[in-house]
Amino acid sequence: MAQSKSFSGRDMGIDLGTANTLVYVRGKGVVLNEPSVVAVNADDGSVLSVGSEAKETIGRTPSNIVAIRPMRDGVIADFEVAERMLRHFIKKVTGNRRFSRPRVVVCVPSGITGVERRAVIEAASQAGARAVHLVEEPMAAAIGAGLPVSEPTGCMVVDIGGGTTEVAVISLGGIVTARSVRTAGDAMDAAIISYVKKEYALAIGERTAEEIKLSIGSAAPTGKWTAAGLAAVARQLEKHPEADGGGDPEETQGLLPPDRFSIRGRDQVSGLPKTLSLTADEIRHALSEPVDAIVMAVRQTLDETPPELSGDIMDRGIVLTGGGALLRGLDVRLSRELDIPVLVADEPLDCVAVGTGRCVEDFAKLRTLLDAQPRLPASGRL
Repeated sequence: MAQSKSFSGRDMGIDLGTANTLVYVRGKGVVLNEPSVVAVNADDGSVLSVGSEAKETIGRTPSNIVAIRPMRDGVIADFEVAERMLRHFIKKVTGNRRFSRPRVVVCVPSGITGVERRAVIEAASQAGARAVHLVEEPMAAAIGAGLPVSEPTGCMVVDIGGGTTEVAVISLGGIVTARSVRTAGDAMDAAIISYVKKEYALAIGERTAEEIKLSIGSAAPTGKWTAAGLAAVARQLEKHPEADGGGDPEETQGLLPPDRFSIRGRDQVSGLPKTLSLTADEIRHALSEPVDAIVMAVRQTLDETPPELSGDIMDRGIVLTGGGALLRGLDVRLSRELDIPVLVADEPLDCVAVGTGRCVEDFAKLRTLLDAQPRLPASGRL
């Protein structure tokens, strides 16, 4: 019995995201939050670094070292590397206990296929889990955001991660209608890279595009900063003080502080390094296509929602979670387009991990929410 208690104390929930992996340990909360990146030696296949250290090497590796992101579009793209990444994170959390094989709850997109489900279960099992359960991301996000998912009332959540945007209407502990689109944070970064390349013939990397998005990215010219968004701006201004446009971020409701951002890249004409200054309006234009795709996904999900639940959503509003919820003005844009109140969760980055953790903490109570079967293609990915 003592051994059983020891095992249950290390049970964990894992938000296996395209951009970041978060681990929630039973009784301890979120104890790990690291990028889903693995640096591998191409010569012998050995893992050199995982997580934050590996992310620092993206775009800066010699020919014999490859920085791999094993998760693409919310699912496993490289099974072997994903398994080794999971093993590293589980070992980091549980330590080197000899018989530590925790029970694990893993988040998966709502549009996941049977093959992709088996890949996640197999990877987690190979990484050291004694039992693996799956929970759909929008359900975990709703639980983490504190929505009354078990009540007979409609709740709508939009979880914008790195690879996918999950839109779902939840009632009575189940997902009534859902849509999963492969347009999220990575698509926004790609849109910025494409815009800078097309307009200025300047080649920039993924990390630079992400910095631009965090600093001056927006979906509407007005909107409030979240606490996490303000922190992201502060970090970028520490790295690039020349980008400061003045003003107190907490008091600014119009243009972003800063409203311009300086980047460095490679000029595709001369092949030489070049510095460029971008404006917030330009980046908002660059992000228009992925933002439009997210708005359309929400609109289509509402169109499939039963009338009674639509009335509940009008009263309660739509809740945004995930890293994409930090894009300034996205709540304003959605509210204006749909004529429905839109709220950003208090801790959008942690909602899925916290919701997964609550499934671990109250496993018996929330057991019916786990191991949801794959949905039909009609309500799956676009």
